[in-house]
Formats: sequence, structure tokens, C-alpha cells
Amino acid sequence: MNQVNYKEIVWNGVWKNNAGIVALLGLCPLLAVSATVVNGLGLGLATAIVMAFSNAAVSVVRNWVPNEIRIPVFILIIAVLVTIIQLAMNAYMQPLYLVLGIFVPLIVVNCNVLGRAETFASKNALAPSIVDGFMVGFGLTLTLGVLGALREVFGKGTLFSGIDLALGESAKGMVITVFPDYQGFLFAILPPGAFLGLGLMIAGKNWIDQRGARKTEKTQIIGNLQTDTGS
Repeated sequence: MNQVNYKEIVWNGVWKNNAGIVALLGLCPLLAVSATVVNGLGLGLATAIVMAFSNAAVSVVRNWVPNEIRIPVFILIIAVLVTIIQLAMNAYMQPLYLVLGIFVPLIVVNCNVLGRAETFASKNALAPSIVDGFMVGFGLTLTLGVLGALREVFGKGTLFSGIDLALGESAKGMVITVFPDYQGFLFAILPPGAFLGLGLMIAGKNWIDQRGARKTEKTQIIGNLQTDTGS
């Protein structure tokens, strides 16, 4: 990449090629832990950090790793970083770590992480690789957060339930009660609710993209007519 377009990297990671609602990668943890905003954001941020640092490491060593063993080396780098994140969460956010359970170490086999290391970081310099890794992870984090918010609001009538798992007992006051005296909707926090919520998010993104495309096309047509009229 001779001239880095950071705006395009950010746009691709967060929206255009969002890992959760476009590429549909890593659906197992996405659907499994997104019952609340806190769970979704916790796993998403952990993934984003791993992706940023793994991309950085791969970009640094890419010229010294033989092509035949690049995948095992990349997986080893990712595994080391995930272990560091796992130990840090266990030390400083143990309640949240216990809730997320097996899905934290499973970041190692998340195809988003290895995919960006292979397709981008192994071919680009350090700075754009870090940005690419973090923004793809951040896009996944946003997807997890929004899906978690939808499921939590309809399932429990709250937002940020369980935030004390990450920030301690003093953070319990940050929980927002959206629907007082709400009895809950069990379907929303069960796996079928996750699939339905994800489907609605995919449909919403497609609608926004199509509306934007029609608006752009209309603007171009008007511009061409004005040019023809002026000439």
C-alpha cells in the first residue's frame, strides 16, 4: 500500500465490511454473549485489542517469516496475546471474565483475527495494520453492543445490567431502567432472540445502504441534467 487511506480503513472496519453484520464472521461468540450490553462490549473490546496488537506483531515480523509457516506463526502470536488478555481480565475483571467464560480464550480461533492478520497485516506497514485491526474489532464491538442493547432492553427492560461485573460494585448506579416494573421477555435473551436481533440489524444496514445508494444516484442524475442543460 503506497498511500494509506485511513478513512477507508476505518469505514470498511466499522460499516462497509463490518465483521458481524456484513462478513458474518465469528457468529458463535457474537450470538452467545450478546444477551446484555456489558457482555457484548466486554468480549468485543477484548477482541479489538487482540486484533490491533496481533496485526502490529504480524506486520513487524512479516518479512522474516517464511511463507510456508506463516499461518502457525500468526496463530502463535494471537494465542500469546489472547492469553495475556485472559490473564488480565481474570485479575482485574474476574466476575465479567467468569461470565464470558470459554469465549475469551476462543478469540484465538476467531476467523476475524487470523483473517486480518493474513489478508492485511502481512502485506502492510505497522501503522495501517494497527488501525485496520482495531477498527475491524471496533466494528465487531459496536455490533455486539447494539445487539446486546436490543436483547437486554426487550429481555430485561434495562441497559448496562451487570456493569458492576466489569467496574465494581460502585458502578451499579449506572444501570438504566428503560421499562419500570417490566416482567421481561424471555425470548429476547434466548438464542432465537439473538438470531432475530442480528437479522433485524442486517436488514437495517441493508436498508440504510440502499437508501444512500438511491440518494447518490439521484444526485448524479440531477447533476448530469444540469450539466447537459448548461451546455
